[in-house]
Amino acid sequence: MSEWKAKRFWKEAGVTAQDGGFAVHLDDRPVRTPAKAPLVVPARAMAEAIAAEWDAQEGVIDPNTMPFTRSANAAIDKVRVQHAEVAAMIAEYGDSDLLCYRAEGPAELVARQAAAWDPLLDWAATDLGARLVVAQGVMHVAQPDAAMARLRDAVHGLDAFRLTALHDLVSLSGSLILGFATARDRLEVSEAWDISRIDEAWQIEQWGADEEAAEHADRKRAAFLHAKRFFDQCAA
Repeated sequence: MSEWKAKRFWKEAGVTAQDGGFAVHLDDRPVRTPAKAPLVVPARAMAEAIAAEWDAQEGVIDPNTMPFTRSANAAIDKVRVQHAEVAAMIAEYGDSDLLCYRAEGPAELVARQAAAWDPLLDWAATDLGARLVVAQGVMHVAQPDAAMARLRDAVHGLDAFRLTALHDLVSLSGSLILGFATARDRLEVSEAWDISRIDEAWQIEQWGADEEAAEHADRKRAAFLHAKRFFDQCAA
């Protein structure tokens, strides 16, 4: 039996202001999340991006072409109702942050990591109040309690929509510090992605690229760039 797929039934998607934010309507019907909650977002620009995704659908609805809708659904149905748990999970990245674990060699890779990652750790110490410890190798090194407390406070202070975006920035890059640096415009988003891939880029230089791995990396990069756009639209 073939799976039933939703088809376009509306003529036009639109945005309306209401208490608590902006809603998206398909003709006169409000869009709801998969959990049947009203899809109400904090900023008009975000609602307009979602409406544009619905307007772009032709025939069968393809959720894979609707990243803003998916992110908003996640913020409302998942992150909002489990805010403390999601924030705690993201904050834990600080205790094993990518930027803190350095190669023991060769010297050129060590130098590349230091040049790109040291300034971000300095920024975290100044702007986030969290000075993290750097180690060589892959053995876990516990971070200072005070630094972790500051990072937890920064993560827990985000609303559900920004936390949704930060989750993707952090999980895709492997770095809480890099996620915050991207969200707070310390780095341009493409530069941030490249900085998170220093080790992978080194391996490609030495051994060449794998086609399947390259396609997977491209998908992750697109998701990372989208997460930054979603974060920015929370206040647009």
